[in-house]
Amino acid sequence: MQQFELTHEFLSQLEELIDTGNKTEVTHLVADLHPADIAEILEELNNERAQFVFLLLENEKASDVLAEIDEEERVHFLESFPAETIARRFIDNMDSDDAADLVASMPNEQQHEILSHMEDLEQAGDIVDLLHYDEDTAGGLMAKELVMVNENWTVLTCLREVSRQAENLDEIYNIYVVDDDNKLKGRLSLKKMITAPTSAKIINLYYPDIISVKTDEPAESVAHIMQKYDLVAVPVIDQVGRLAGRITIDDVVDFIKDEADKDYQMMSGISQDVESSDSIWAQTKARLPWLIIALFGGMVSAWMISQYEAEIALFPVTAMFIPVITAMGGNVGIQSSAIVVKGLASNSLSLKNGFSNIMKDLGGALINATICSSIIFLLTLAFGMPTMAMPVTVTIALFVVIIFASIFGTAFPLLLNKMNIDPALATGPFITLTNDIIGLNIYLFTGRFVLGSLGM
Repeated sequence: MQQFELTHEFLSQLEELIDTGNKTEVTHLVADLHPADIAEILEELNNERAQFVFLLLENEKASDVLAEIDEEERVHFLESFPAETIARRFIDNMDSDDAADLVASMPNEQQHEILSHMEDLEQAGDIVDLLHYDEDTAGGLMAKELVMVNENWTVLTCLREVSRQAENLDEIYNIYVVDDDNKLKGRLSLKKMITAPTSAKIINLYYPDIISVKTDEPAESVAHIMQKYDLVAVPVIDQVGRLAGRITIDDVVDFIKDEADKDYQMMSGISQDVESSDSIWAQTKARLPWLIIALFGGMVSAWMISQYEAEIALFPVTAMFIPVITAMGGNVGIQSSAIVVKGLASNSLSLKNGFSNIMKDLGGALINATICSSIIFLLTLAFGMPTMAMPVTVTIALFVVIIFASIFGTAFPLLLNKMNIDPALATGPFITLTNDIIGLNIYLFTGRFVLGSLGM
């Protein structure tokens, strides 16, 4: 299957074929495409045209395409389909984790109606089980489909069972071994199973050392474990050690992407998950809270400047460097907090090593502050200031502001994390706003002291 790139020419050709009702040519155009590529095409078409293409797909491929469509687009797309069609044509053919995600995105009444129409009762039961787990836990990420064998089976029985269970899987990552109580005991090598005598017992062949996670394990921890141990799949057990499901790397990648998008929006001052296709009101609600906070922060800054009105009137050149001080404080704070947030997200940083991290950042801040304040001192001299008090004021203020912003940007995300608040909130507008206010106060206070002493 070749890599596909959606072009305007392809889309125009497809729309023309759809409008003329040419089912044969439309089917031919999309038949060999990956489900993700078809999902991309459907998202570019209007709802009527998208449904025309979608209904031409085989049930299994249609289910795979549905799993690739953005959640909000998917809910809107399925509104015109009856519950029976959604259940029997799509959900019955989906992996349990994708099916549970789809059902969970629908209203409660529609959930019950869809589940009641499902022909695969085992699949319906798996979906109901998965709906009970929080979406940000291992239970919410896992799928029920896996290959599981009993430790008391012979290799011959095991081969038959693996063949039967594999029908529900696209890929076999691991063969899990359980006891009579369904408790996870270890994993079985496919090579060992094939090369061992058919009368050999599995209990003598499997590897007991296996990494697993519990159903209530936070999704962030699952991602960290899979990254640390380079796993493509990890089994999920319940509180008493029974095998409940498995999580594959693609599920974790989707979660990491969603979390990265969420953190990016928080860092940008957007309080809710929004897309460019959302309504004006939805985008406004997500952006307005931080804008209002920034507005009040700006009023605080304006009030502070008014408290130093006499000094600014006496030395008007003071106002010239206000943007430099606030910009540097904001930039340093965002840099420091971004490093900490990244460390917390990857579990390479915690409160245990937080102090050493602050000290390390302080060392870097001293170097940066020395270099930047030296540059600003030379630049202010080059501007030909009427008094040496102005270069001294800007140099001292910038040095102190960089040090403060660095410490604050490092410590505040750690504090938020300790309070179980997403540390991504510490970056972007909040850090910038705080450093603007405090940095401005440092600069103007320094100016009052230095200019008052040396400026006359």
